[in-house]
Amino acid sequence: MREDQYRQLLSVGRTLVETVEPERVLERLLEVARDVTGARYAALGVLDPEGRRLDRFLTAGIDGARRREIGELPQGRGVLGELIRRPAPLRLDTVGDHPSSYGFPPGHPEMSTFLGVPVQVGDTPFGNLYLTEKEGGPFDADDEEAVVAIAEWAAVAIQNARLHDDVTRQRDELERSVETLETTSSIAKALAGETNLDRILELIAKRGRAVVDARLLIITLVTPDGVTVAAAAGEGARDFDGMAVSADGSATAMVLENRRPMRFGRSDAVPLLKNAEIAGRRFETALIVPLVYRGKGIGALGALDCLSGASFTAEDERLLEAFADSAATAVGTAQTVDAEQRRRALRAAEAERRRWARELHDDTLQELAAVRLGLSMGQRSDDVDQLRAAMQRAMGELDTRIGALRALIADLRPAALDELGVASALENLVQRVEARGLDVELSVSLAYERGDAQTRHVAELEDSIYRIVQEALTNVLKHANATRATVSVVEHDGEIDVQVTDDGDGFATQDATVGYGIVGMRERVDLLDGTLEILSSAEQGTTLRVRVPEHRRPPVVSRAS
Repeated sequence: MREDQYRQLLSVGRTLVETVEPERVLERLLEVARDVTGARYAALGVLDPEGRRLDRFLTAGIDGARRREIGELPQGRGVLGELIRRPAPLRLDTVGDHPSSYGFPPGHPEMSTFLGVPVQVGDTPFGNLYLTEKEGGPFDADDEEAVVAIAEWAAVAIQNARLHDDVTRQRDELERSVETLETTSSIAKALAGETNLDRILELIAKRGRAVVDARLLIITLVTPDGVTVAAAAGEGARDFDGMAVSADGSATAMVLENRRPMRFGRSDAVPLLKNAEIAGRRFETALIVPLVYRGKGIGALGALDCLSGASFTAEDERLLEAFADSAATAVGTAQTVDAEQRRRALRAAEAERRRWARELHDDTLQELAAVRLGLSMGQRSDDVDQLRAAMQRAMGELDTRIGALRALIADLRPAALDELGVASALENLVQRVEARGLDVELSVSLAYERGDAQTRHVAELEDSIYRIVQEALTNVLKHANATRATVSVVEHDGEIDVQVTDDGDGFATQDATVGYGIVGMRERVDLLDGTLEILSSAEQGTTLRVRVPEHRRPPVVSRAS
């Protein structure tokens, strides 16, 4: 090898090895080989995976117009194929004299001198480096030695570039995994502890739209009546509220049936719900992924029109799928909680109906029957005084029953609660309870009762305070064997503290989760974002304590007529 070639190799070898982009390594390889040997043309034939033919053919020294004129690139026949069959350096003074040569295609430049060297990466043949038309004469042994060295440098560079590619790909996959984890974590944090289905759907729609940068995102859910749009976020979201999904041919129906995502580009129709045009608008791109909870398709997320103007990508699909996994869990859990709450409400309503039916049957109906019997006996008598006495007794019993019915109506819904507020309603309740033999001490201190504010609390809060105290006192009468109870309702620091204490027998507090009306109380307290605590013992009786944040009605502003 000549000294000038040796110096060039030392200079370019470092450059080749430091190049980390595979395509740039191949381009640089051709440039270096031409410079070191003085060849006019250089080419690199990259072998297919089986190593039998050329899969790619890169050239240097031939311009684009000439390449187009030549047409189809070589695939490894003739002299080029000789190096594939026998991977060893090959020098020819006249390429046309080789037995395997059969000429050049039309438009191909004339080539005489030739030098070919195999490129092997590790133990695997990678391809062949071809040089032609050396300036000043044929290729010599120094050229061959230099190109063999260049091929070895190139093999190292290609291997390094591949390793760099692998590391970059693994890094990108890791970043995508982290992004997916952050996405699922984001929805999990946003929905943590949230059981209100409408609120959950609102959060999913807004977060899901942001995940894939969609113009609009809709959520469809399976219902007993079919599939409908349950929530939407983005441009024109209100147009979709409650819209039905066609079971025939809509992409949403197909996604629910197959439980696989679908993507639509600009050239595709987007039959998302019923057809490509929805609510007077046409969507050009879409990405739809299923919501699957416990192996059951419960709905789908539909992202419409990417804000970037491009179509949704496979990466968008992967992100929205990861998001949909957490979203489906949140929706499915909320639906389960909602169904259980409805079942509890129905059970509570039925229990209440049975209670009133029993009281009406055991007390009112039987006493009215006794009144009728007394009147019937007086009617059969000819004694006017006896008839008058029977009527007198009947009137007295009717007065008693009218009072009992009024008390029953007051228990169902006291008029004072609506007209005067919770304090007055509780006073009437305590009077009725005391009439049944329980001594009750009542203390109510609410802001509007003290004249500190002109507004009352919201109806839901007042109803809940009254019902909780009512249920607690009913429990004391029925179960506690108590003689005395105290009721305290105090408002302070934006919170209302309700406490009911009795001197009865007490009970095991774990039993409170299944009876004594505690389930209904706890549901009321949960809806008000409050807390419920029960303390009970045989020596000290039972204390029920509820704390809820105060909620006020907006003040009524009077207007001059």
